Amino acid sequence: MRKSLLIEEDMETIPENLQHDEDSCVSGIASSSSNRRSLRPTSMPVQRSSICSRAYFVVVMVFFHVYILNVIALLLYVHYNNGPGDFDRQSLPSVGEGESPPHTAPPSSEPREEEQSFRLPRIEGIRVGHVQPVSLVSDRTHKMKTLSLKPLLFEIPGFLSEEECRVVVQLAQLKGLMESQMTAANWGHGGSDHPLLSLSTEEVFSLLDLNQDRLLQKQEIVSHSRSRDGTWLSPDNLRQILTVLEDCSTGALNLEEFKRVYDVSQGPIQEQSRKLRSQFKQRSKHTVLYQGPGSHHVLQTLRSRVISLTRLPAMLVDMSELLQVFRFELGDFSDAHHDSSPPHAETACSHTRLAGNTSMLPQVSCRYLTVLIYLSSVEEGGETTFPVADNRTYDELALVQDGVDLTDTRKTCSRGNLRIKPTAGTALLLYNHLSDGQGWMGELDEYSLHGDCPVKRGLKWVANSWVNVDPDYQQQARYQRLVAENHRAKSGMTEHSKPISHFDLHQDL
Repeated sequence: MRKSLLIEEDMETIPENLQHDEDSCVSGIASSSSNRRSLRPTSMPVQRSSICSRAYFVVVMVFFHVYILNVIALLLYVHYNNGPGDFDRQSLPSVGEGESPPHTAPPSSEPREEEQSFRLPRIEGIRVGHVQPVSLVSDRTHKMKTLSLKPLLFEIPGFLSEEECRVVVQLAQLKGLMESQMTAANWGHGGSDHPLLSLSTEEVFSLLDLNQDRLLQKQEIVSHSRSRDGTWLSPDNLRQILTVLEDCSTGALNLEEFKRVYDVSQGPIQEQSRKLRSQFKQRSKHTVLYQGPGSHHVLQTLRSRVISLTRLPAMLVDMSELLQVFRFELGDFSDAHHDSSPPHAETACSHTRLAGNTSMLPQVSCRYLTVLIYLSSVEEGGETTFPVADNRTYDELALVQDGVDLTDTRKTCSRGNLRIKPTAGTALLLYNHLSDGQGWMGELDEYSLHGDCPVKRGLKWVANSWVNVDPDYQQQARYQRLVAENHRAKSGMTEHSKPISHFDLHQDL
């Protein structure tokens, strides 16, 4: 009985305990939930900040990569539209040794499309005084300075060494200088004591000795004694030297043997030169030098540097005029002039006139650019003057100031806007024409007017390397195609014949 009562009491207390435990559990759950709610405000903001930071980073990186891609695309566009001369050389028609000339498309009814097949590279001047490096030789870098923007003119010191300048001068003297003859009364100067040929016999022997074996073979004398435009030795003098050479058992002349025959052969020429110079006073003297295969290595080096400097295709340089060397003595000068001519339908470029039906038209010089190299320094005078360089406007009437013509360098040399003193080895790069906007040769740059101030003391030696280009692209392309066909015809005559250089082809045409 008692046990049953105890069981009933226990059963009554269980619900109370359960309820108490349930209340404590509920309160525990509530407290835990309240704790969770109290923690959420502190944890959630951290998660939102992390998400925003990652999103901001992704947006920034996307914009950064898009910007980099745009810059790269712009650089590639500029490079392929205004790229270096190497790209232009690949697209130009050329004739290499042992190669067949490439096919050149005939003129079509869409000249603008054909004109864009290749371009003429053009160096940017940036601003007056800007200096940029140029690679002309393998062991050093030259510095090219912008002298003016109108015309586009650059100066390159050290283009040739003093030794190389001396060799070019000696070769010009050996070749013989042609003189512009005008009476002394018109010039107001007497004769000059400088002989036409002032080289010693030893120097002449060294220049003729191409392989430097201290012996002169027949082919060395013949190859350097004549060219397509004239002779280095007169036929009588050459005959005397070759006669002595044939009598030699060794088939070659040493220095002593060459001295005996050369000194005798030069006697009449020197006497004739003295008589001629007593009757005339020359404004300047000049000669031309061949730079193709078989020429002196210094002349070939000069040609290679012109190609590297101008960044033009080698074919254009090869097919241009021969190197011209000028000598200015005391009082000699040249009035201000343009090296090239403005393009006109009624005139024809002298270098391409035979490539079309233009042989009856007046011939003019078409020179895209001029590379002028000073071969000597001048003690006083002899500056190269540009009367209107970097003028705001060009007006022919403005060339006359106070009744004096600025093109008259004898009277107005000091008034030139730009005057350059000759320094041996320094070269000037002058663009005679503007660009036509399509990468070809355009109008004549009137600001390229230049001349030579009178020499007051010393001698002035300069060399001009002109690059000929026809403003009419189709005419230039037709001329190059004609040269290529001429080369193919001549190279096919004999199986083992040596390919003809572009210099020879240019002279043949």
